[in-house]
Amino acid sequence: MNQFIDRHHTIILHNLVTMYVEIPTATEINITAQSTEGTVRQIQEVIGGTIEERWGEYTLTVNNLNAHGTIRFITFDWGVNLLEYDIIFHKDYVLVMDASEYNPVHFAYCLVGHCGHRFGYQKEIRSLEQFQSVIITSRDGGYNYGYFPKEEKLEINVIQIARKKYLKKRLNNVDQLNKKLYEVFLDTDHENTFSYFGTFNLKLADQISALRKIKQKGMIRILQIEGMVYQILSMHIQQHDRAMKEKVLPTTLLKKELKIIRKLAKMIIKDVSKNYSLEQLELETGLAQAKLQEGFKLLYTRTVTEYIRHVRLEAARDLIKTTDMNISEVVYTIGFSSRSYFSKIFKEKYDITPNEFKNLAALPVEEVSDVV
Repeated sequence: MNQFIDRHHTIILHNLVTMYVEIPTATEINITAQSTEGTVRQIQEVIGGTIEERWGEYTLTVNNLNAHGTIRFITFDWGVNLLEYDIIFHKDYVLVMDASEYNPVHFAYCLVGHCGHRFGYQKEIRSLEQFQSVIITSRDGGYNYGYFPKEEKLEINVIQIARKKYLKKRLNNVDQLNKKLYEVFLDTDHENTFSYFGTFNLKLADQISALRKIKQKGMIRILQIEGMVYQILSMHIQQHDRAMKEKVLPTTLLKKELKIIRKLAKMIIKDVSKNYSLEQLELETGLAQAKLQEGFKLLYTRTVTEYIRHVRLEAARDLIKTTDMNISEVVYTIGFSSRSYFSKIFKEKYDITPNEFKNLAALPVEEVSDVV
């Protein structure tokens, strides 16, 4: 919707301009709950649907005139909750969240679509853009307003941290955080608001997409999700830390160009043996070679050539470990022509020759542990 965001607005990655929009007329969902579960149940009271639970994973499924899709949440015993929207609202909705009783730190990311946020004392809405890392928390007694536009496909990942419970965990060393976030985590009396609207982060998109694709069931599924939630949380924190240290790389790439580069990187992974060249990739993507290099350095900290070599070596390692191919066959399969060159760069990357790795992979687990 136009009142939320101009989808064709030019955005500079290293200096993302916060976008403000007028407050729209929307159906309110008042949230006074003291937990994520209570929040979802209060949403259910307004939009309908049914909630099912399996191994501590709750899913609200809605298919009516109000919305179509799911909202799921999982509560972990270390003061962290995962809340995920995969839904299309058929009306404009605003969540009015009272921070008096339940006021976690929100680490939010829009994988698909966009939404809005404002604190109660603000008059204008800040837009949470697709692919943008956002950290928000309110003060005690304050209000958070979350705006969801109608007929917009939303895939939103939110990690919520209850500070007092989180700080009781011995492994949660918040003193390792930068000063800004350290103060947020130690503000257990919730005296201050905090918001960070970061730059685009497509590595987070990959991690969150992988989280959504977990197929296992039961306790194994929950444990895998928990591990990935930790990784996603750490990526939010690392990005904020880089921003505070002014390590965000300047770039003139637009969001649509970054999406092209991300798509290209996935294509390379799927077909590692193809003979890639910068000239050919420039023609296929419509992006100048300089922009291709800039994008790969920004997203994958490698040049295009370094990235291709990296994914080929990763593919080679998997083939050596999981197939009966000899080394020459592996070299041909991943697109290299020189076995000696392959052996050289494999040793440089993994500190072991391909033959040594193949012999080690063939050993029973007990013997491998003895060797290590």
